[in-house]
Amino acid sequence: MFARLIFAAVNFAARNGLNESRHESNSTTKELARATGIRGETFAYWYLRRHGYTLVARNYTVPGIKGEIDLIGYDGRALAFVEVKTRSSVHAQSTPEDAVNADKRRNLARMARQFLRSRRIDSASCRFDVLAIESHAGKKPIVRLHKSAFGMAAELSPQYR
Repeated sequence: MFARLIFAAVNFAARNGLNESRHESNSTTKELARATGIRGETFAYWYLRRHGYTLVARNYTVPGIKGEIDLIGYDGRALAFVEVKTRSSVHAQSTPEDAVNADKRRNLARMARQFLRSRRIDSASCRFDVLAIESHAGKKPIVRLHKSAFGMAAELSPQYR
């Protein structure tokens, strides 16, 4: 019930998009993209909670391994490693999903293995989800959740399948 209320508030706040308009800010393009990404991750957190996920970690990093896992949580009995990709209309030539390439998948799998090892989880059903958010100025965000977006069997060692 709480997640429904919070998501309703976040969804209402996002009714005009997740990105700042350029004329309201003196920030660089990189800073604007970072701010949009943070808003997208917050939106994604409450979106997933609203859809039944029990989130256990946010912005998980491993020293010595490039990148981070945006959200980690249980969807029923499955442990989902969720990559959130947010794009504003400025990046309209590609979809958010296009950014999850082979290198990104490899880094995510490496971090997922470390997460499982560090928590001594050896019997969980795991998968990688991609949550894509397209934010256009003046419009509500378009959200696409891709469950099992790429294969666990090829990315993780047999003991973590």
